[in-house]
Amino acid sequence: MMDGSLLVLGISGPELSREEATLFRELQPAGYILFTRNIVSAEQTRKLTDDLRDLSSEMPIIAIDQEGGRVTRTKEIAPPAPSAPALAALGDMGKIADAGAFTGDLLRLLGVNLNFAPVLDLDHFPETQNALRGRCWGRDPQRVIDYGGQWNRWMRKRSVASCAKHFPACGRAQSDPHHDLPSSPATIEDLLREDVIPYTALMPELDAIMLAHVEFPNIDSEFPASLSPRIIRRFLRDQLGFDQHLVLTDDLDMGAITNRYGRGQDAKLAIEAGNDLALICHQTSSAKISSYRHCGIAVLDDRRSS
Repeated sequence: MMDGSLLVLGISGPELSREEATLFRELQPAGYILFTRNIVSAEQTRKLTDDLRDLSSEMPIIAIDQEGGRVTRTKEIAPPAPSAPALAALGDMGKIADAGAFTGDLLRLLGVNLNFAPVLDLDHFPETQNALRGRCWGRDPQRVIDYGGQWNRWMRKRSVASCAKHFPACGRAQSDPHHDLPSSPATIEDLLREDVIPYTALMPELDAIMLAHVEFPNIDSEFPASLSPRIIRRFLRDQLGFDQHLVLTDDLDMGAITNRYGRGQDAKLAIEAGNDLALICHQTSSAKISSYRHCGIAVLDDRRSS
């Protein structure tokens, strides 16, 4: 296993730079994530994903955030699918299935094999200007299970894997983790009563879980959920039984993390806490990635010696 196998990295533009190609060939990251900046046309995007595969000794993850609505990375090449709340308002399971299948068909055409969706957060604060406004299926866990599960089911039928997010409950955040670290007073009992119900109900139909950059001081007073052994190892994996799923952080370039942790330290803490992968979406030049490379080597050395 090489040190890059702990990382999923962003790409700067619609084609690989020479620096990126050299870095990725040497580093061999576990995968890559696409954003709007990477997608100009269907043909160009497919060439980009093919180029990324050609650099890899093993089949890499090619991921994207394609939820529908405002979180749609393919706006340059296809009309956006309806958002989760728009579909939920219709209450039409056929239309929700169509939206999931459309998403899967489009991503497969582009060479994407993992979608960072569906959002399974409960919409605790629908009027709050947090990161989730306009992205949730609803406030009621059963509504999220029914509608989010249907969308997920039909996307996966198109051979695109799913990653549910943002465990355990970004919907309880009243601020945006892109800028700073939100905090929630929720306890394990609160989460079990509501927020994690969609995750446990849909467990057999999920391929991966993304951790939230939200702190829960009544559960772990030291680390946010994305870096918390208490939440990842003891709660998600051991108590809830998500021991066979891929588990990864949300973007470590968000202000919630960069304002509090040093580059490289955050990824090391993430892997030690029980994440399989660390997601780094934007700061991926050779100079900036070097600290993450050393983190990967250190973590792997620790694993081998334990």
